[in-house]
Amino acid sequence: MDDLDGPSKAAQSAHANLVHPPASPGFLRRVFGARDPRSTEHHVNGSAPAHIAPKIGMANLRHMRVEDVAVPKADITAIPITMTRDDLVDTFRASGFSRLPVFDGTLDTPLGFVHLKDFALKHGFNGKGGRMSLKAMMRPLLFVPPSMPIGVLLAKMQTERRHMALVIDEYGGVDGLVTIEDLIEQVIGEIEDEHDLEEDKLFTQEKPGCYTALSKTPLEDFHAEIGMDLTAHDEVDSEDIDTLGGLVFMLAGRVPARGEVVPHPDGPEFEVVDADARRIKRLRVRLTAPSAGLSSQASEDATGSDA
Repeated sequence: MDDLDGPSKAAQSAHANLVHPPASPGFLRRVFGARDPRSTEHHVNGSAPAHIAPKIGMANLRHMRVEDVAVPKADITAIPITMTRDDLVDTFRASGFSRLPVFDGTLDTPLGFVHLKDFALKHGFNGKGGRMSLKAMMRPLLFVPPSMPIGVLLAKMQTERRHMALVIDEYGGVDGLVTIEDLIEQVIGEIEDEHDLEEDKLFTQEKPGCYTALSKTPLEDFHAEIGMDLTAHDEVDSEDIDTLGGLVFMLAGRVPARGEVVPHPDGPEFEVVDADARRIKRLRVRLTAPSAGLSSQASEDATGSDA
């Protein structure tokens, strides 16, 4: 196991990468020496001016950090070192991922990762050939700090031919996961492949005034869709809230249970379609509460009959 980093080594490696980023002069000179074509203002400490909302482009490699693009710890699909062959096959099939981090006990003790190609070459695509040893198939993981610029990480991934990295906090625990695809998408936009199914969209409209949405849907994207600011009400504390799930959590004051309906002060309702004890996963958003609509209609009918 000497070739696999533990959590303490991960923290040391992350610190070393931050202080002494890997040398790749040609690539980094092109990336960090380029000016943002959308602005001539100086970027202080590598961040964009407050009035600029960068979407995609080479400038993102300079001012975005790993923490801006990483998959949160709660959303990481990882497997224990004790996982059986059949369970591993099921996990590969269900997730659609070709690389899965392997941990011992908890994800805060990462051991390495297993590649679908290595598993298939040894055991066949149906996972039936011979006794399986996860330890023998594991490859070493790349560990990075959340503050690393994504341009530095992209260069490091290219140099070391790595496609996935774990984000490690100051205590050596796992904070998130980032892939090379996540980094490239910040430059050229969304990359869709055969695993990006229709249901993987952040939100879809079921009918006028009714949406289903993932809890991780950015509020600004949803506001742009519905033409309404859900954080504008005085009763809504919008500080540090970036997602629909975070808004519903704040409104409820806890993690609501599946099937629970959480009202918004301005009228919309959030129905929790899927959740577990730790987090909300999927929501149904009704912009006008059905009961309120019926009451309004009933009132109008009553007024009309009185006339």
